[in-house]
Amino acid sequence: MTITEIENEIVEEFEFFGDDWESKYEHLIDLGKSLPLINPELKTEDRIIKGCQSQVWLNAEQKNDKIVFTADSDAIITKGMIALMIRVLSDQKPEDIVKANMTFVDKIGLKEHLSPTRANGLVSMINKMKQEALKRVQI
Repeated sequence: MTITEIENEIVEEFEFFGDDWESKYEHLIDLGKSLPLINPELKTEDRIIKGCQSQVWLNAEQKNDKIVFTADSDAIITKGMIALMIRVLSDQKPEDIVKANMTFVDKIGLKEHLSPTRANGLVSMINKMKQEALKRVQI
């Protein structure tokens, strides 16, 4: 699936809950439970995403022409947030990750329903994933 197709799928999922943010948060927590976890020995200082309220570790590996992300967090909502970002950006080509506009975040209303520090953390997650992709773009 393309990044846009995955984004559209997520928007549809969240629309199912209407304006019920309690259910949306529960869905986010469930997504966190299915997160492809980072190998414990990769939970190092250099893999911590700066700017997040909670600790979030992110690992990026090149597999053929795509990047595969794994992560973990010590907070359940944050774990759901990074799981959502991984669902969209993992197993995609670096060029596509760098170009991804991530409009689904606004379409599902996620940023506006997060505390300011969590919203900043979300932006930091996206930026870090794009930086990892940028390192691997073929020039």
